Amino acid sequence: MKSVPFLCMIAFLTLLTGGCASQAQRAPIAADPFEGFNRAMFSVHREVDSVVMKPLAKGYDRAVPLPAKVSAGNFFDNLRDLGRGGNALLQGKGEAGATSLARLVVNSTLGIFGLFDVASEMGLEAGNEGFAQTLTQWGAPSGPYLFLPLLGPSTPRDLAGWSVDQSLYPLWRHVDDHPALRNSLATISLTRQRALLLPLDRMLDEASLDPYAYLRDAYLQRRIAAEGDDAYAEEAKEAEDAKDAELH
Repeated sequence: MKSVPFLCMIAFLTLLTGGCASQAQRAPIAADPFEGFNRAMFSVHREVDSVVMKPLAKGYDRAVPLPAKVSAGNFFDNLRDLGRGGNALLQGKGEAGATSLARLVVNSTLGIFGLFDVASEMGLEAGNEGFAQTLTQWGAPSGPYLFLPLLGPSTPRDLAGWSVDQSLYPLWRHVDDHPALRNSLATISLTRQRALLLPLDRMLDEASLDPYAYLRDAYLQRRIAAEGDDAYAEEAKEAEDAKDAELH
């Protein structure tokens, strides 16, 4: 297994904690045609998370010293610069692609296999390009909103992009023939990702009477803003205007 499911998709909510509260814009109301299925999967997700992932994340957060957490994050993030660089180049962003690849070289050497983020200290800032963004630039349609247990909020296009990014992730490819090592690293990566989201748990529960809708709207607004998906935004606006016309 070369791709490892994890909760990182929900991290979009982290970037939106201030934006959603301060903006009066409504999320696309016609962007969730499979709401019944998605809500059922959201309930399953929360049950699994409360029994398995959240306790693991809390244990990790308490037991692991901060310097070790930072180094672990740097290590896993460093190898993602290969995919970020490749996707930046596929999107025609030559400078961003060169920067990501330079980060990989610097942090893998001077940063001791990526344990230290020396590249950022040198002014080489990390990018955020992924294959989902590449598909967006190529004009691939988004598809409907989906929520899958452990993977979190997504769309068919984002899920396809995420799958490609994970299948090409160098770490999983190199340890694929070593199940024990692969599973250990995957568990650490997954647990670390979940621990980063612990501060958001209470906010998600208290921000709205409907946590599912809050997370969905945050995700959709974030992806429209981040990916520059103008066609998707226009389609959502037309659907919302049509709904408003029906109501009046």
